[in-house]
Amino acid sequence: MKAQALARERHALAEDAFVEIVIWRVSRPVKGSTHGFKYRLALVVSGECVLRYDNETGKGDHRHVGDVESSYSFSTHETLLADFWADVDGWRQRR
Repeated sequence: MKAQALARERHALAEDAFVEIVIWRVSRPVKGSTHGFKYRLALVVSGECVLRYDNETGKGDHRHVGDVESSYSFSTHETLLADFWADVDGWRQRR
């Protein structure tokens, strides 16, 4: 099975901020992950990525908040989206 695109979206949040969401279903987990999804979700402000969730090959599931990287416990792609949007909402409240 080839990778199946589940989401490829871009959402403008402000004149200088947008969210990009890309999620694929893959036939085999990427190295470092245990599930059948490959993803990257990012909040970009003034050209700088301030929040990112991804499972880069070899690194597994993790998120970046500014310069801080921490592991992320992936359960479902729906929960991934909910967690990401909750962090985006937190950023919007602090802005």
